[in-house]
Amino acid sequence: MTKKMTIAILGLGSRGLQVYAPIIEQNAEKMELIAVADLMEDKVQEAKERYHLKEENCFSSAEELLLADRVADVMFICTQDQDHVKYAIKAIQKGYHLLLEKPVSPDEEECRLLLKTAQEYQRKVCVCHVLRYTPFYTKIKELLQNGAIGKVMNIQAREDVGFFHQAHSFVRGNWKDSKESSPMILAKCCHDMDILVWLADSGCSRVSSFGELSWFKEENAPKGAGNYCLGGCAAKENCPYDAEKIYITDKETGVRHGAGWPANTFVIHPEEEAVREALKEGPYGRCVYRCNNDVVDHQVVNLQMENGITVTFSMCAFSATCNRTIKIMGTMGQIEGDMGKNMIYYTPFGKETEEIDLTKLTDDFSGHGGGDIRMVQQFCDYIMQGKKSPSITDLAISLESHYIALAAEKSRLDHGRVILLKESV
Repeated sequence: MTKKMTIAILGLGSRGLQVYAPIIEQNAEKMELIAVADLMEDKVQEAKERYHLKEENCFSSAEELLLADRVADVMFICTQDQDHVKYAIKAIQKGYHLLLEKPVSPDEEECRLLLKTAQEYQRKVCVCHVLRYTPFYTKIKELLQNGAIGKVMNIQAREDVGFFHQAHSFVRGNWKDSKESSPMILAKCCHDMDILVWLADSGCSRVSSFGELSWFKEENAPKGAGNYCLGGCAAKENCPYDAEKIYITDKETGVRHGAGWPANTFVIHPEEEAVREALKEGPYGRCVYRCNNDVVDHQVVNLQMENGITVTFSMCAFSATCNRTIKIMGTMGQIEGDMGKNMIYYTPFGKETEEIDLTKLTDDFSGHGGGDIRMVQQFCDYIMQGKKSPSITDLAISLESHYIALAAEKSRLDHGRVILLKESV
């Protein structure tokens, strides 16, 4: 019988506890959760009971886990952005291979230090750039590799963050302050920078960017808005960002209608009464105009790739849904894609458009369009069998997206100045 990959999860937030632990359980023939660590005792206890972990393998902090002898083959590091590298280096030195949540770090020097350490200790480190593993982008990559549209000339990509997702994660949540986490273009869109590099099959030479925080500010608060959504906000009825709507009553995101995320990021068992109590004076119940947030709510990036392809990317908070769309133009045709619809439209010049319905090719689009589970499975094959799929996001490959995103932020802060990547990194 093939040995299972054993796993320790460091950080039991929405990714560690709500995404990766269930995926490990679903793939019990190939992998096993052995240990967990988190500062919140209730989350550790929840993981211990749900996954039948030994008491000695349940740790109250990252430091406690990393001081102990190595307990697993790999570690999934799912802590906050600015803690990733310090824990990753210690884990590598302990002998762990790593699956590392993105972004690696908002600091270029830390990124380079981690890569150097991984190479020195000969540890495999993969970054959670899940888009490469999705049926959507995998199919587009296949079309490009097969020369379906000739030589690629231009790529136009857009990420619709979703008004509720922006409010949850980047206004009220853990990624609202770039000084404590990362700039928006890195925290949210290093996924997109990575997929653009992959599809263009090229590094990037030059970057320019514009964007700002325009709406989620004190001066835009409607008349009568309170500090919290529950308990006396006079603007509540007509506010789409109202926390009660987003977390409780909305048909798509509200717990009253069976939604887990986003409320499960701050309540382990998101039942209405518990969620309502957490919103009264907790961070996720704050008025979106009074959150002391600083990350942008809209941004555009222009990329000049080393192979001559030009790329435009737009990220915006103000959309009804969370979605990604793309258009790729080549010398012999074009490809358009809508990830939310799981549809790709391939048009060779002078011929009829072919519609590629991805729902006819697979039925698993859970977790980032089916990317989460495929990433963990392919990571397991890479660690245990040395089987490196074309999608595998090794650290050395993944850091290109970080350098691009950090260059874009540098450009944005300098009024759109063109940044040379060699100058930036």
